[in-house]
Amino acid sequence: MINTAYITHSFCGLHNMGDYHPESPHRLAAINDRLIASGLINYLIPHEAIEATIEQLERVHSKEHVQSIIAASPTQGLHHIDDDTVMSPHSLQAALCGAGAGVMAVDLVMKQFANSVFCAVRPPGHHAEHQRAMGFCFFNNIAVAAAHALEHYQLERVAIVDFDVHHGNGTEDIFRHDSRVLYCSTFQHPFYPYSGSDTKNEHILNYPLPAGSDGHYMQSIMSQNALPKIDEFAPQLILISAGFDAHKLDPLAHLRWVEADYVWLTQQLQELSFKHSDGRIVSMLEGGYDPDALGRSVNEHIRALLEG
Repeated sequence: MINTAYITHSFCGLHNMGDYHPESPHRLAAINDRLIASGLINYLIPHEAIEATIEQLERVHSKEHVQSIIAASPTQGLHHIDDDTVMSPHSLQAALCGAGAGVMAVDLVMKQFANSVFCAVRPPGHHAEHQRAMGFCFFNNIAVAAAHALEHYQLERVAIVDFDVHHGNGTEDIFRHDSRVLYCSTFQHPFYPYSGSDTKNEHILNYPLPAGSDGHYMQSIMSQNALPKIDEFAPQLILISAGFDAHKLDPLAHLRWVEADYVWLTQQLQELSFKHSDGRIVSMLEGGYDPDALGRSVNEHIRALLEG
């Protein structure tokens, strides 16, 4: 069995954008409950996230953006960044821990304390651009992790695979001109944030999926297109923006994946990681808004990481 670490923080459960907001604290509770029920929690190496530093955030965000998020943090009530992206008194700490979890996860795999890591954090990150918060996201957690791997460990090739149902416009924006990062995203299209379908860039691999398509369609796209290109890139580290909102039960989207599809995709990425990067994988939670489906999907994703 592979050594898999599990990073989270209580602050991530305190971030609350309102009683009826789909990106709710219940998401992490559902994941934790499922891991306990399945017994997988007993095989994971637990870690408490640390907060990202300003220096780590400014590798991917402008100084102005970082300071604006810090300044917007309310002491009481809610502060709307936009209609969907809201800060409560604990949101800043949660966002800093979410980004810091990515840094910690990279350290764990690069120092061989773990082969793989799952970061159960929120708020998510992949919509946060270089100088803009949006789509429930304040800081781009996966981008902070990638930049740490590039700058601190001098890696030359890092792959980010984003299987959230929404295009990771923020991650693409941040690494658009950095060919050290291969960004691969599957997403429903046309759909929020209405980007990615017309990207023309050799190291940005976007695969729009039509509403109603299932996991078999995704597997064929990945097998014929994305996976061979990731293999050719030969990444020294694989990072996953692990959104589970392509599940058929998710209330916010219209794809028809099931738990077995996440297992298949995890296994494919693991094969590439053992071939090119000594099995190093860092997976960070993004979307997934049906609590039961999210808990089951994450459980099977982690099970696949553990089994190698």
